[in-house]
Amino acid sequence: MNVELLISKAKQVCNNRGARFTPIREKVFRLLASKQGGAGAYDLLEELKVTETAAKPATIYRALDFLAELGFIHKIESTNSFMLCQHFDHIHPVQLLICDECGNVEELHSSVISHELNNLAAEQGFIVSAQTIEAHGKCEKCKD
Repeated sequence: MNVELLISKAKQVCNNRGARFTPIREKVFRLLASKQGGAGAYDLLEELKVTETAAKPATIYRALDFLAELGFIHKIESTNSFMLCQHFDHIHPVQLLICDECGNVEELHSSVISHELNNLAAEQGFIVSAQTIEAHGKCEKCKD
């Protein structure tokens, strides 16, 4: 992953949307870019405090809310953690494979799964506005 290229893309998305990619938001983005799996807000806060000693929980949550709103990150609901999305330049279906052993998270983009879920929901009179599907198990490295 080329973090500098992702930062450049994120800044361009912010400019296009009239949003500010502040230094704190960039630092949180960079912290998430350094992770293989999800990271909890308080873990990110502790890392952020290395350079931003005055950072508080509200600091990290505001940054995470901003990054999520612009599609830069995904929230992993089952572990209450966050991960960087490298495909934030377009809207896409999201399925996450979460390793319960090492914590690694792989992001998939199956339009087939998304389409089927939307069809099944429509049969129930339900309109899906957002979806992230999470599957837990063991990754290739941990399955043995």
